[in-house]
Amino acid sequence: MLDISALAFYLTAAVAVMATLRVITSSNPVHALLYLVLSLIAVAMVFFNVGAPFAGALEIIVYAGAIMVLFVFVVMMLNLGKQVEEQEKLGLHPRYWIGPGILSAALLSMLIMLLLSGARHPTSTYEVSAQSVGASLFGPYVLAVELASMILLAAMVAAWHLGRPEERE
Repeated sequence: MLDISALAFYLTAAVAVMATLRVITSSNPVHALLYLVLSLIAVAMVFFNVGAPFAGALEIIVYAGAIMVLFVFVVMMLNLGKQVEEQEKLGLHPRYWIGPGILSAALLSMLIMLLLSGARHPTSTYEVSAQSVGASLFGPYVLAVELASMILLAAMVAAWHLGRPEERE
């Protein structure tokens, strides 16, 4: 029989996979981004469950927070027109909230169950401090960090060029 920690791991992993599949299959970019946020939160819960709280916190702060805000900003800046606006109005129907609601409720129930059971993460994990992550990122991996920042900058410039209004002569 599975203990509560293993059940939480498998359930949150299943939620992450289902939400990621909805990201891929969603035709609306805003809905895909919201499912991506749900997927990232589920992955963070998997990190918390396996004993990597720092990685889980980074997942929520950096990915589900900052980068997703950037993505939503780019989608809003593109201003896709009246057709998308009408599609968004249709998306407010309650039937479209059933899938994300079920997945979010599953994550919330697992979180509450883990907190009430007092389950602890494995004791054999290696604890990673913020100082060691910073030293690694700006030490041997500084090239990868700078490349990632250049890619994000290029994406923002491209989004600005795509989203700007056409100049009238």
